[in-house]
Amino acid sequence: MTKLAFVFPGQGSQEVGMLADAREACADLFAEASSVLGYDLWDLVENGPEDQLNQTEYTQPALLTASIALFRLAQARGLPSPDVVAGHSLGEYSALVAADVLQFSDAVMLVQKRGQFMQTAVPLGEGGMAAVLGLDDEQVREVCIAAAQGEVVQAVNYNSPGQVVIAGNNAAMERAIKGCKEAGARRAIALSASAPFHSELMKPAAEELAGVLNEVNFAKPTTIVVQNIDAAVHDDPEEAMRIGAGQVSLFARFSAMYGRVVGPASAEQQQVLEEIHRSYDMQQHGRGAGTQESAVTGEFARNFGIFGSPSYCVDRLSALIEAGVDRFILRGSPLDPDNPDSHTSERFIQEVASALKD
Repeated sequence: MTKLAFVFPGQGSQEVGMLADAREACADLFAEASSVLGYDLWDLVENGPEDQLNQTEYTQPALLTASIALFRLAQARGLPSPDVVAGHSLGEYSALVAADVLQFSDAVMLVQKRGQFMQTAVPLGEGGMAAVLGLDDEQVREVCIAAAQGEVVQAVNYNSPGQVVIAGNNAAMERAIKGCKEAGARRAIALSASAPFHSELMKPAAEELAGVLNEVNFAKPTTIVVQNIDAAVHDDPEEAMRIGAGQVSLFARFSAMYGRVVGPASAEQQQVLEEIHRSYDMQQHGRGAGTQESAVTGEFARNFGIFGSPSYCVDRLSALIEAGVDRFILRGSPLDPDNPDSHTSERFIQEVASALKD
């Protein structure tokens, strides 16, 4: 059975004059966006100036509105509703509008503030991004470590094998671009981004955005939304909101992302969470290594995860099923990125799921 997915673009795909051929079809939506923003968005998109359109507080509303305009135009011309929607970075807000999770006017307000918070976190001209082609992930990370020299530069988007985006302070970025070329990258080029998105420099923006998101209503999606921070499906509007706030910073995944524990936790759990936050090594992100590993106690791991042999997993899951739990989320990434045999998905299906009742 054929299924249809819509994937909405992020920053970098904007250009002055886009949608010129669809002016009449887009007019009402751009007028609605303009009333929220307080300026004529269509005039900016069609006439520029380009340097203003490329500033993130203007780029984000422009791309969101353009994306939804094309989405609605496609539906008006008979294209079926999608079975799945997703978005790259900023494009996730477009996906949430397409899935009826967010009202369009709320999304316009959110991305405008998101852009403002991001630009405030790192003033224009002090940080940026670059695409690196032709090196593996570990090579890019090693170059970034060497190039940092007390500043920030890190791999932030793993777009595909051999294509990684880095972000950070300008001087560190220049050193990293040079280092990647010397390491054998086919290309290492600066992107037209006005801030170092998705890097740890965006943490202040994430904190500010979280407060705004708490004031917005998130509805249950009418179609599947695959969220790009963890490539997982989330039906819970509150979970969608939480992940949306953290999308501007990789640290969004952590319960102690701002140096304080968010959500209920015992005193012992709070201590562990805060220590993980203090010691987290992003160069070892997702790996069974790094300074953060020593902060995780056995009790903490047992309380919040199921790790062990297939028979142990079957026993733990069976007990939860008997207690009434009827849904689980399996993280399918390798436990150790350097060891392909550590992938969990196939073993889970073959040795655990097959042994569970129903």
